[in-house]
Formats: sequence, structure tokens, C-alpha cells
Amino acid sequence: MIYYVIAFAAGLGITLQTTLNSQLAKGLGGDPVTAALLSFTAGAFSLGIYALLRGGLMTSLAAIPAQPLWSLAGGLIGACALFSYVVLAPKIGFSAVLGLAIVGQLLSSQVIDHFGLLGAVRRPVSLLRLGGLVVMLVGLAVMLFGEWLSARFLQ
Repeated sequence: MIYYVIAFAAGLGITLQTTLNSQLAKGLGGDPVTAALLSFTAGAFSLGIYALLRGGLMTSLAAIPAQPLWSLAGGLIGACALFSYVVLAPKIGFSAVLGLAIVGQLLSSQVIDHFGLLGAVRRPVSLLRLGGLVVMLVGLAVMLFGEWLSARFLQ
């Protein structure tokens, strides 16, 4: 159960991170690139301190050349995601950005789980899980377009 609580807290953290980074970009004259860079720098520095304190950092660093190049793409993908959040949140709103991001995560995670891609444990998608995904998609549609639909069809 604690893993579910930690995952939930991570989701809260992503919302807070997006909000803080958008505010940082505003404070930097509307520069989302520098805001994302500073955010990643602070995160990398914090992880570096933790890795040094935990021990084993040099052993891990020595193993990097043996890793496939694609396995390092997570940092690039994370930087692109963070940058897009900072750019898009002021334009379409935090709820829309994060709602769409969550649905993107749910769709891609279902595919990764179902096929066991990228070394993940294979967890076939059931009709019940697909139903849950559809409920999430409907919820996102209501969140994004509910007011527009209500104004157009219920008045």
C-alpha cells in the first residue's frame, strides 16, 4: 500500500513542479528553456548529493559505457516533457496539460505492460483495465470540454 501512496505523492509533486517551473519562467522574463534548465540542474545536483551519500556512485558511473545508448534517452524525454509543461501550462492551463499528460502516460503504460516492452514485466491488459482507461478518457473529455458542451447543448 505504501507504494501506492508514494506514487500518488509523486503525481502531486509533478503538479507542484509544473506550477513552480511556470512561475520561474515568468520570473525569468518568460524564458521556459532556462527555467527547465535550472529545474533539471537543481534536480541533478540533489540526486548527485544523494548518490554520493548513499555510496556506489563510481561503480554505477563505470557501468554507463556498457549500457545501450537508448537507455539514456529517459533524461532527454524528461527534459522535453518538463519543457512542454512549462510552455503549455500558461497557454492551455495546468489541468489540461497534466490531464493530457496523465492520459498519455496511461495509454503508453498499458501498451508497455501488455507487451512487456523495454524489459518491463508483461502484464496483459484486461477488459476491466481497458474500461478503466475509457472512464479516464471520458473524465478528461468532460474536464476539457464540459463547460463548452454544456454551454452549447444545455442552454
